[in-house]
Amino acid sequence: MALQWEFPGGKIEAGESPEEALARELDEELGIQAVIGPRITHIRHNYRHGGAVDLQFFAVHEFSGEIVNRIFQQVRWTKLEELPGYDFLTADRGLIRDLAAGKLL
Repeated sequence: MALQWEFPGGKIEAGESPEEALARELDEELGIQAVIGPRITHIRHNYRHGGAVDLQFFAVHEFSGEIVNRIFQQVRWTKLEELPGYDFLTADRGLIRDLAAGKLL
């Protein structure tokens, strides 16, 4: 699903908690050491052409280090209400609507 926007993160490795996996992924993908906050939501999504994802989203209100784009085509900070204007992966779209409407965080 190239060229669509997504949140940083990835697969949980054996022996990791979801929070530990996110902290590791943020370091690998963006070069930051994040303080992982509470879980915001949990989404299970089945794609029409096969494949399924089980996503957990956590708040990150604090991190150290300078953001370095290590894997993405672009990295962008934006206001929550502007998120629906980006072409996000289908599994993320409900979260995007809720964030933009101020229902989460």
